[in-house]
Amino acid sequence: MSQKKINVAIVGLGFGAEFIPIYQKHPNANMYAVCQRNPEKLKQIADAFKIEKSYTEFEDLLKDPRVDAVHINTPIQSHAEQSLAALRAGKHVACTVPMATTVEECRKIVEAVRETGRTYMMMETVIYSREFLFVKEMYKKGELGKLQFLRASHQQEMAGWPGYWEGLPPMHYATHCVGPVLALANGEADYVSCFGSGTIDENLVSKYGSPFAIETCHIKLRNSDLSAEVTRSLFNTARQYRESFDVYGSKKSFEWTLVEHEPSVIHTGETPSRVTVPDYAHLLPKEIQHFTTKGVYDSDENQHLSFTQGSGHGGSHPHLVHEFLTALVEGREPYPNARQSANITCVGILAHESAMKDGQIVELPAFTKS
Repeated sequence: MSQKKINVAIVGLGFGAEFIPIYQKHPNANMYAVCQRNPEKLKQIADAFKIEKSYTEFEDLLKDPRVDAVHINTPIQSHAEQSLAALRAGKHVACTVPMATTVEECRKIVEAVRETGRTYMMMETVIYSREFLFVKEMYKKGELGKLQFLRASHQQEMAGWPGYWEGLPPMHYATHCVGPVLALANGEADYVSCFGSGTIDENLVSKYGSPFAIETCHIKLRNSDLSAEVTRSLFNTARQYRESFDVYGSKKSFEWTLVEHEPSVIHTGETPSRVTVPDYAHLLPKEIQHFTTKGVYDSDENQHLSFTQGSGHGGSHPHLVHEFLTALVEGREPYPNARQSANITCVGILAHESAMKDGQIVELPAFTKS
């Protein structure tokens, strides 16, 4: 393994703090700097983890020539602007989901990567979760046979989250269900059709002009006989938190558990069997393997809501860090790269557009396709 070190700066220290010790332990990283607008919180985190540099202003961080890469974990409305600024400042970018909030922002990021030669990776947790890695391994071994259909859902109650979430169109935050169906098939979306269903409270509708409680989208995969279905809800829908995907193959099929902490199901022909999904820490450097089962904080009351509700994101965090760093060290594209991230993100943006037009088919733009 290469001994090259990447100087990493983490921007946003709520959810972002979960990644600090992973970078500190990874053999190819130097956890160099943190950035947070709140000076008190910044000092608390920097002191606790003994971080060399700290910044309250993102612009000042980008001026630091020692920063090689930034990992952005700020509110979703900031993702595109900060990713673009970092790329244009000559930094590599890892960014939490979604890539952006508009198709145009996605296009600008793809163009900036091409113009600057820097690397961009959207840090989609589900495609590095133990569940996904388990099904991916089955598929690569030929155990599933031919893929016939893919389905995924992300249902979450967002009441009590920061105000910018209130009334958000469900499909505008759909990468957790779009990502796995495209990644497993190693494919990309060609066009989508989506229907909205039900309604949310009127006081929530006015913020984004989106009335739907649930949005369900069909995705046609490009140059493939495959299609996929994804479902998303955020408000006024009774359901335990669920990030799930089901895979239907000609030999075997995998269905995500209906209730958290229960076994998933594998169907061989018409015969079902329960399965406990194993961990995939063995794919990682030994220094960060333990992070697949343990986060930064020991107690639930200190964990970020996305980590607690998402069951630790399926042990994905160290896998995400490892993919980003090894891509930089090896001079290759990470998965998902900028174009793939745009394809995944634009599915959700355009799916909501389709839902507002009674299911009209909407094609993905050319810049998101290979």
